[in-house]
Amino acid sequence: MNEVTGEPENVWPVYRRLLRYTQRYWYALLASAFGFAIYAAMQPLTAHMMQVIVDTFENPTPGKVLLISLAPITIAFIQGVGRFIGSYSVAWLGQHIVFQMRNEVFQHVLNLPQKVFQHNATGRITSKLVFDAQQITAAGSDAVVIIIREGLTVALLLAYLLYIDWKLTLILFTVAPAIGVVVNYSGKRFRVISRRMQANMGNISHYVGEAIDGQQPVKIFAGQEQERKRFFDVSRSFEKQNVKLVATKEVGTSLVHMVISAGVGTIIFLFFKVMGEDVSVGVFLTFFTGIGLIQKPIKNLTDVNVKIQRGLIGAASLFELLDTPAEDDSGKRSLTRARGNLEFRDVVFGYESGQPVLKGLSFKVAAGETVALVGRSGAGKTTISSLLPRFHDVDAGSILLDGFPLSDYPLKDLRRQIAMVSQKVVLFNDTVRNNIAYGELQGANDADIIQALKDAQAWEFVQQLQGGLDAPIGQDGTQLSGGQRQRLAIARAFLKNAPILILDEATSALDTESEFKIQQALENIMHGRTTLVIAHRLSTIEKADRILVLDSGRLLESGSHETLLANNGAYAQLYRVNFEEH
Repeated sequence: MNEVTGEPENVWPVYRRLLRYTQRYWYALLASAFGFAIYAAMQPLTAHMMQVIVDTFENPTPGKVLLISLAPITIAFIQGVGRFIGSYSVAWLGQHIVFQMRNEVFQHVLNLPQKVFQHNATGRITSKLVFDAQQITAAGSDAVVIIIREGLTVALLLAYLLYIDWKLTLILFTVAPAIGVVVNYSGKRFRVISRRMQANMGNISHYVGEAIDGQQPVKIFAGQEQERKRFFDVSRSFEKQNVKLVATKEVGTSLVHMVISAGVGTIIFLFFKVMGEDVSVGVFLTFFTGIGLIQKPIKNLTDVNVKIQRGLIGAASLFELLDTPAEDDSGKRSLTRARGNLEFRDVVFGYESGQPVLKGLSFKVAAGETVALVGRSGAGKTTISSLLPRFHDVDAGSILLDGFPLSDYPLKDLRRQIAMVSQKVVLFNDTVRNNIAYGELQGANDADIIQALKDAQAWEFVQQLQGGLDAPIGQDGTQLSGGQRQRLAIARAFLKNAPILILDEATSALDTESEFKIQQALENIMHGRTTLVIAHRLSTIEKADRILVLDSGRLLESGSHETLLANNGAYAQLYRVNFEEH
């Protein structure tokens, strides 16, 4: 999924695809057409009333006087009913379309590969779900209202004018090509501007998110002015595009109005010069009332172009996201609970093409074995931990679980076997209970949750929170300390009770005392489980069954703590440089 710029592609496939959503709610569209047909039918009747009024002035009978007296409120009432039915039906239709599309896209986003999020800022994806989806509302409801209501109005008024004088009415059709040229040019301009606006709105969401999430470094490094300028520039660009959009709309509307007025002027001239003597005052007033009434709906139909184009660009943006391939989940080998035997076999992987992070890496981990991964920054330790749950797929080679490639298993079955605690703790704006018993763990009872919290040395501080298990912890756990947040993440991993455990700097945010308390709990949960440990603290690493020393994506050494120290190789050097102080 890449940023879309430049001249948009053909919009008709997008519109046809969008209409497929509309077809699901055909009954709402039918109800809308019925309502607006009632509304539109009153327009020719309004024009015809001019003839009745003239006749009443010439021969004011009680019946005619009563008719022209009651006609305005009667027509207004019927129009109001028709307009309500039509507008309500379309609004319901539009909101349901956006609701369905937004949920489909969000569900798809949850299944996108990790690389999509690495190449697209969160704010830009959020903008698609919020801003771009809202533009579809304009195309799916407001525009449809105008097209159906004004389209039916124009059609019925034209039919009525043809009935009165078909020769003069045909003159109106001569301005249609000129209107088409203006609308076509405006539509292309609208699409270009709308795309730029979408890009700017994505940047606005992105910059706001970065500034809020990074408020501490922004303040400590006095970055307010830099962030203000970034936001100012993108906001100004959005403002300019909005002004251009309005300017294009107004110029197009004015040109269309001028073209229609030229046609009306021609009709008036011909009416008086060619046919005036043969037409009664009543027919004259009726005809030109119809001409006057038809101008507004035609103008509205040209104005709707901007809504349609913005909606289509919004739909194209969401369809682009929907068309981004989801994670490969073609595995068919069911897996209830793995034994935990792991093997990396000549694995090659890189986040960018031609820049491998792992270079033919091979090693085995026996079921129940605890293996520590050590090495300098960039050696590939965290990459290994992200390949096991298939957040990424290998470029070459294979990773096996219990003798079968990871891709043989359905993603849900595979990930059920893995509990992970990483340095970057992710918590949700919810209660303690719902953060521990999250996702597939939702059915856990309070006793199991409390035991997991006790094992993670977290129950003591949770009890002190107002509400205990039901205490809200704020967005990303902002109401907790770093150590408390990490202990909740560890408790979540304890509760999962998976056969494979990945600890990626799992105790990095804990102080020495807290780490000492939780170390025994970690050793307890690691017992009988296949465990991969990434840590810089000696206490966790030296107790591992085996230590793998990595460098630039390759395996340099493998063995126990004592063996590797005795070999006086790469591990011994790392130990002396990084671990002796501990």
